[in-house]
Amino acid sequence: MSGTELTVHVNRTAANTLETDADSLETDRRLTVVLCGHERPAHVHCRLGGGLDRIATIDQSNYYIAAGDTVGVPIDVDGNAIDEPVSGYLEFVTGYGSESVSVDVTLVPPPPEIEVDETLTKPNRERSDPPAVDRALASVREDFGLDSTTIGVLALGAFAVAVAVATAATIGSVVALLGLSIVLGGVAVAVWLLV
Repeated sequence: MSGTELTVHVNRTAANTLETDADSLETDRRLTVVLCGHERPAHVHCRLGGGLDRIATIDQSNYYIAAGDTVGVPIDVDGNAIDEPVSGYLEFVTGYGSESVSVDVTLVPPPPEIEVDETLTKPNRERSDPPAVDRALASVREDFGLDSTTIGVLALGAFAVAVAVATAATIGSVVALLGLSIVLGGVAVAVWLLV
């Protein structure tokens, strides 16, 4: 979020009335006040007090709000000037001073900035160093003269034999033993064709 927003309703219930949507707020960034005009037009005076005026500024303090209008009042906060929380208030006055409302505001230091340097763009290991699995497959290919397709088929055959043995041992029937013998025969034919 780029900032915190506070809404002030002007003349919503009667002439020269002000209502806010919050009694207090806390922020570490830009604050925007939205003045919402309702039944009648009005002049609204905005000011910072209680120490907020040292680290925050309002571009313009007097606003004319027509009936049905919405006006944004930006309040810039100097986050670099905040070392510890600063409390104060934001006051709104209308009806030539006859009506006012204030909102307690606490400005807190912004989170610390994280510096990003060039080392974060580099990988942790060198690309020229292959992973252990790649080195193991290369060793098997050199030792036995097998290509990667043959190694894959052999691994799949070993897996099929393991499943067939586990199934035959668990079930223990003649049909399971027949299935095991078919799998063993199929793997043997595949190895004979590959090698």
